[in-house]
Amino acid sequence: MDEQRENLQPEQNEAAAQDAKKTERGWESLAFLHDMVYLLAIVTILFTFFFRLVAVDGSSMYPTLVDKDYLVLESNFLYRNVKQSDIVVLKVDYFDKPIVKRVIATGGQTVDIDFEQGIVYVDGAALDEDYVNEPTYKSYLEYGMGLDYPVEVPEGSVFVMGDNRNESADSRFAPVGCVPESQISGRVLLIVVPGSQTDKQGNITGGRVWRRIGAVA
Repeated sequence: MDEQRENLQPEQNEAAAQDAKKTERGWESLAFLHDMVYLLAIVTILFTFFFRLVAVDGSSMYPTLVDKDYLVLESNFLYRNVKQSDIVVLKVDYFDKPIVKRVIATGGQTVDIDFEQGIVYVDGAALDEDYVNEPTYKSYLEYGMGLDYPVEVPEGSVFVMGDNRNESADSRFAPVGCVPESQISGRVLLIVVPGSQTDKQGNITGGRVWRRIGAVA
């Protein structure tokens, strides 16, 4: 009888050890699931109130942004102090989709444009625009839909333009004009997924340039 007990004891110990390991793995799985639920909740809150993921539609911000670039946007919940040169997403009544443009001037500033030379002036000073595709020649005056310059930006509004200056419908276009800051959805922070290479008309010329990931717009 004692001999049988001695034979059973190692087997019982091994079984108990295996049960303990299973229990430990079970608790580890529950802890991992618990952490994932919390992480998902945090990400959901962040991207509901503080940040948004948006996609570029079109080539008006070429070469800074291209069609189908996916961007992280600082939402207007955080973004309150609009500054010159910020890239923002706006909702404009004339368009059925949000648009992405660069802030050229804010409330109280005066914009003037020499369309023959392609130079933009804000408060009398020429802007150093190393981000544009080409000088600013397009006025929309030839379509009877341009503005009279100089333009004084109303308080609480912004004057915006696309970096692809001659392929962009923006504040130079009378139906858009100066846009109230209340129509800004947020500020572009960085590129998370780059779109395919394009020319200034938006025609695809190559694959995705992955080194653009993380580029600050």
